[in-house]
Amino acid sequence: MAYTITLIPGDGIGPEVANATKQVLEAAGAKIDWDVQEAGAAVAEKRGTTLPDEVLTSIRRNKVALKGPIGTPIGKGFRSVNVTLRQALDLYANVRPVRSLPGVEPRFEGTDVVIVRENTEDLYSGLEVMIMPGIAQSMKIITERASLRICEYAFDYAERMGRKRVTVVHKANIMKISDGLLLECFRKVATKHPRIEPVEVIVDACALQMIKNANRLDVIVTENLYGDILSDLGAGLVGGLGIVPGANIGVDAAVFEAVHGSAPDIAGMGIANPTALIQSAVMMLQHIGELAAAQRIERGLLATMENGVRTADLGGPTGTDEFTRTLCETIGRM
Repeated sequence: MAYTITLIPGDGIGPEVANATKQVLEAAGAKIDWDVQEAGAAVAEKRGTTLPDEVLTSIRRNKVALKGPIGTPIGKGFRSVNVTLRQALDLYANVRPVRSLPGVEPRFEGTDVVIVRENTEDLYSGLEVMIMPGIAQSMKIITERASLRICEYAFDYAERMGRKRVTVVHKANIMKISDGLLLECFRKVATKHPRIEPVEVIVDACALQMIKNANRLDVIVTENLYGDILSDLGAGLVGGLGIVPGANIGVDAAVFEAVHGSAPDIAGMGIANPTALIQSAVMMLQHIGELAAAQRIERGLLATMENGVRTADLGGPTGTDEFTRTLCETIGRM
């Protein structure tokens, strides 16, 4: 079966890592017809918007998208494409698996934790006012609806992926009403999933626990701001944003993305690391049920890393094309 999937190559190194990912998916036997759409800083110069309407139309039609890194012009009034996509498509769950890879020198070996972050509200709602000169106020929005569905997603994910526990990360000892509502919703959802152990951790203690023994947290579910910070902390544990995948999941659509920047300073030099987008594509294949192809890519990537094939950002001499070719050849032998 062939799937039609929206592809947004992105800015900077985006087209390079997107092309590498397409080659890897083809080597794994995934049959995909790509609906290529342009968004980001480069498009803004031509179209006056970073996110043309046809991009959203494509994603709504195809239900699934793979997105490379996208830049936002600074100081020109353009909204972030990432934020706009999440809000327009109601992509309420940001999912960030954080896992050590062989051949990459992480801060901590054997790290394997998943962060599920609520993606639509909290302080990122952007509701700010200047009460009076010198006094600014940001409004933290936490709703029962959003809290229930993100907790439900986290427990469902844990069951589907064979995980043992879900850890809610909060600051309800201080923000008793807002974070208290999340905690209340977590406890309610936990009763419906007796096979999964529910754990409650305050956010600052969670940061410490991630350094000491992240795996005990297993699946983290949390609010937008905490999740954003902890996701980057997790990436730092395993070698950086260049190897960590990400997904934004909604009821009617899902966007899988590289979470690193567009790195315009190395665009076109052939040294970009496509690992993050490749791992995001594995998540995408799992999402659409192409489990065999996803497994072939995972095994091939692990074998390639174990053999010491690394791009410059990971301390190796391998360029984008050579890394991709080696990975495709490894997949072909499996």
